[in-house]
Amino acid sequence: MANLLYHVFAFFGLFSYGLYHLISAVRSYNTSSSSATTSPRLAIAIEHAARPYYPLALSAHRHHLLRHLPIYLSFFSLFVAVVANVLLSAGDARADAQRFSFLESASALLFFLLSLSLTLLLPLPTDLIFLLAALAFALLSAASAHSSAVGQQSELQSKCDALSSLIFSVSAAAALALAVAPRLFIAELVLSASIALQGLWSLQSGFSLYVEAFIPEGCHRLLGVRYISTSCDLEDSRIRAFAILDLAFTLHAILIAVVTSVVYISLNPAPVVVGGLVRRHNGGSYEALTTLSSTGALSDMDHMQMKVLSKSSTQA
Repeated sequence: MANLLYHVFAFFGLFSYGLYHLISAVRSYNTSSSSATTSPRLAIAIEHAARPYYPLALSAHRHHLLRHLPIYLSFFSLFVAVVANVLLSAGDARADAQRFSFLESASALLFFLLSLSLTLLLPLPTDLIFLLAALAFALLSAASAHSSAVGQQSELQSKCDALSSLIFSVSAAAALALAVAPRLFIAELVLSASIALQGLWSLQSGFSLYVEAFIPEGCHRLLGVRYISTSCDLEDSRIRAFAILDLAFTLHAILIAVVTSVVYISLNPAPVVVGGLVRRHNGGSYEALTTLSSTGALSDMDHMQMKVLSKSSTQA
């Protein structure tokens, strides 16, 4: 029961934060794209840069604590995850290899927790924060891979851990890309989506391993044996169970891709042409976007340079 509760808790924490970061990143990207330093006919867009986390859109003076609620909740969730893994490793009838696997996961989560603490205490640069996050995700991926190798006697547990390791490796690669190129918006989308996918897969793993109705046909829980949680009677049943888990993982990945697309499209509607002007819907109104041909842009720049030269000659 404790294992199932941990998986459900991980689902709420990871999926909610991944979805929140996804929405916040898309909004920030749209704001940066629409913000401009304008001359009479020339607009220069401000580039988007990824952030480790996005505060809530509240007043900085009146709601200081509430603005940073996401990072406080992340801190609390990581602390609970570390404690849970330590407690699970101390359970009775644990094999030494399985116990060390839980401790390895707890160590990786503790590193993540310490990295998050540094962001709260010290004004670290964004690239360093993403680099620490990439290292933490890589450690979690390695811990899941080792757990998969340790749990070879538990077929479904091994498969779930292997796919979890794959998701963590994608998160590590995306975080590393943001550490090198913070303006790479697609990497921030992949990072947010992978965190949300990890949450969904944690829930699926908990159901497939600990809820009798979701365990594939031909496999069953071993009551009274805590190390080997599930077992398949025949080789055909094991292959069928692996295929079902692969299908579930694919469906979850497609769902996250659809959610990501819907969020991006809904928060970034296509501009429309009204009266010869290109306008973008901005909340309840439409804002006009300046459209220039290359010839018009060059003529505007020449006009601005002539005004600067004439002003300089007058002052001289």
